[in-house]
Amino acid sequence: MAANDAGAPVTPGDGPYHEGMRRLQDRFDSRRLADRLSERLSRAAFSAEDRAFVERSRMFFLATADAQGRPDCSVKAGEPGFVRVTGENELAFPSYDGNGMFRSLGNLLVNPAVGLLFVDWERPDRLRVNGSAAICEATDPLIDAFAGAQLVVRVTVSLIFPNCSRSVHRMALVEPSVYLPRAGHQPPQPAWKRFEAFRDVLPRGDRG
Repeated sequence: MAANDAGAPVTPGDGPYHEGMRRLQDRFDSRRLADRLSERLSRAAFSAEDRAFVERSRMFFLATADAQGRPDCSVKAGEPGFVRVTGENELAFPSYDGNGMFRSLGNLLVNPAVGLLFVDWERPDRLRVNGSAAICEATDPLIDAFAGAQLVVRVTVSLIFPNCSRSVHRMALVEPSVYLPRAGHQPPQPAWKRFEAFRDVLPRGDRG
């Protein structure tokens, strides 16, 4: 057990907050507010509003970490509906062709903990989703529902909470990316895959 800045003990399993969070909450006198926000806003099951927010999203930020806890963050994008709420505490999204590094999904194989941040830039609004992810292979029934998917990731959700949007810049969509898969559309090959520096090491499906 450790002591916080005020000298009071802080336990590692202090509800939704760990020791580091509690230390700063006590330093800035926000423990009561943090507890009230968690009590009123945090949940472990999707509401109807959460589902609508997630399923209209064109992108989200995905945070993962490797087995040693070294973090990585990436953007996942698609047409609205590319993330689906598949149960009261589960969502799924496709893995599309990318740069072949598999930093996010590779991390999931050794550490399933994930954090997803959905941002509606036009409203603006934010929703955080934390949970545990599993990579599903071609036998997953959703693989055919996601046009262009190589794999499907299913996330079992442990925590859902909205975020204050005051720091979100209001922006509007100018044009969706032509490189995103969708039904009836074959995305073009990105220009960098034609660079001489990479041409000889491209995966078989990208050669031609």
